[in-house]
Amino acid sequence: MAELAAHVNARVRGDGQVRVKRVAALAEAEQGDIAFVEDARLFESVRDSRASCVIVPEGAEVDAPCLIEAARPKLAFSLIAGLLHPPKRFAPSRHPTAIIPDNAEIDESVYIGAHVLIGERTRIGSGSVIQAGASIGDDVSIGSDCVLYPNVVLYDGVTIGNRVILHAGVCIGADGYGYVPDEENRRYKFPQIGTVRIEDDVEIGAGSCVDRGALGVTRIGSWTKIDNLVQIAHNVEIGERVVIAAQTGISGSTVIEDDAIIGGQVGMGDHARVRRGAIIGSKAGILPGKIVRSGSVVWGIPARPLEEYKRLNAHWGRLPEMRADVETLRRQMKEVLARLEEKD
Repeated sequence: MAELAAHVNARVRGDGQVRVKRVAALAEAEQGDIAFVEDARLFESVRDSRASCVIVPEGAEVDAPCLIEAARPKLAFSLIAGLLHPPKRFAPSRHPTAIIPDNAEIDESVYIGAHVLIGERTRIGSGSVIQAGASIGDDVSIGSDCVLYPNVVLYDGVTIGNRVILHAGVCIGADGYGYVPDEENRRYKFPQIGTVRIEDDVEIGAGSCVDRGALGVTRIGSWTKIDNLVQIAHNVEIGERVVIAAQTGISGSTVIEDDAIIGGQVGMGDHARVRRGAIIGSKAGILPGKIVRSGSVVWGIPARPLEEYKRLNAHWGRLPEMRADVETLRRQMKEVLARLEEKD
């Protein structure tokens, strides 16, 4: 246990000789499991847990045979989980059904699965894993220790940094949605000849799409995490450490600065800008060209400051009662007017 605590810069309280094999939720944990708790309201649950060890906040008033005190218990739990449940390892190999041109530069430590297609002059760095059915275009650059899950598609010329994870069905570098109408409203394709650059330690969820720039670059900054089924259009600029939840759609030339948080099902118009550290709530609608201020929290359609949205939402919830009140006032007004006419 002391080794695990040292790995997360924490300290053991109690029996440091306890051994654990797995991570588990506090309520379901058994002997041999390690769990965590952050909320002081749940500290009482530690006594009833069967976990062999529990990670708690520093100085927490909790009694248990073995505790790890950490400044950020959830983070410590995640790091320990990475040790106890490491990702599946793939020995370096090339499946005989893979198609690999002679001019591709692929490190000897790379794993290439069944029916993988690799384009001309593509480069893949050490320790990367390319799983079954992936299709990689010409002149693609993939860094070291990347994982491409089954059926990932990388179009020509895209650049992937180091330690990038692309889940099943991700598509990087498809043409952006850009057309120009003529006088008869027939639409002609605007050139989509740019590229995509994904920087180090990015993870993109299953089924998400990142379009290539029209004439420039679509960029996703390092440590950004993107959920499943997210659409990122051409020439979008996403900064570092951004979090984007599922089913969000981001229109062309939008800029999202570092440390922003984007909730699920958010829709963003073209040329919008989300400043550093802003938070956009789920299902919010960002109008084209809208600027979301740094550090602000917005919600709703169209998006507005959270406190304003909450006030309006409270009013919307009372609309049936307000309508009934208005109908009552109308009836009473008619009765008053009728009595006044009788007196005249």
